[in-house]
Amino acid sequence: MMSPVSRGLAALLFMTGSALAAAPDIDGYVNSGVTLDGIGRSYMGREIAHVMGHEGADWLDRPERDKEESSSRVVPLLGLKPTDIVADIGAGSGYFTFRMSAAVPQGRVYAVDIQKEMLDMIKARQGNAANITTVLGGIGDPRLPVGGVDLILLVDAYHEFSRPREMGLAIMRALKPGGRIALVEYRGEDQKVPIKDIHRMTQAQAKKEMAVLGLVWQRTDDSLPWQHVMFFAKPTTP
Repeated sequence: MMSPVSRGLAALLFMTGSALAAAPDIDGYVNSGVTLDGIGRSYMGREIAHVMGHEGADWLDRPERDKEESSSRVVPLLGLKPTDIVADIGAGSGYFTFRMSAAVPQGRVYAVDIQKEMLDMIKARQGNAANITTVLGGIGDPRLPVGGVDLILLVDAYHEFSRPREMGLAIMRALKPGGRIALVEYRGEDQKVPIKDIHRMTQAQAKKEMAVLGLVWQRTDDSLPWQHVMFFAKPTTP
């Protein structure tokens, strides 16, 4: 049987361990405990969601997507030039990759995903779209050319990054000075959006997380039915 002193010491150690587990590290991460849809880790007060597996690719390409989300309006909102070098991070099955490919006929689209199976789907559909390059990214690095990208599109993907700070810093390195991020996320402020809370983000949270990377908020377009389209830019000077 444990003595009262031993029990008190054990309780103290347990409480200390729990406090340490809940304390954020220098990069803003907290081990928050596993939930049904989360990875057991939070970043800057936001629980990180599980990545949608390649088995769910059919949901990305569902026929009703445009009717529900007006997704065909996203690429026109980006203001792309025909010669732009762009990246679709979390490209999935290529829903936006192919649309951007058509918008930058003299440019290039990097389709980045951490799942080879998703990239294989893009390659199988690529056809004559010679300006698409598929890239197998890592959880903390999209593996893009340093200083070589005009715009990075993140559609409903950022909130699933298990290492958002590291990925964000790598994205910053990939952007040209003045390069932009278009962050598309389901609106966390709107409870009528039929998506689980963990898969939505508020504009305030997005601004907070982008600011620590050195990205500057430019504007937010809220014309889509369910999503923010938030634009952030890399400063032109350090």
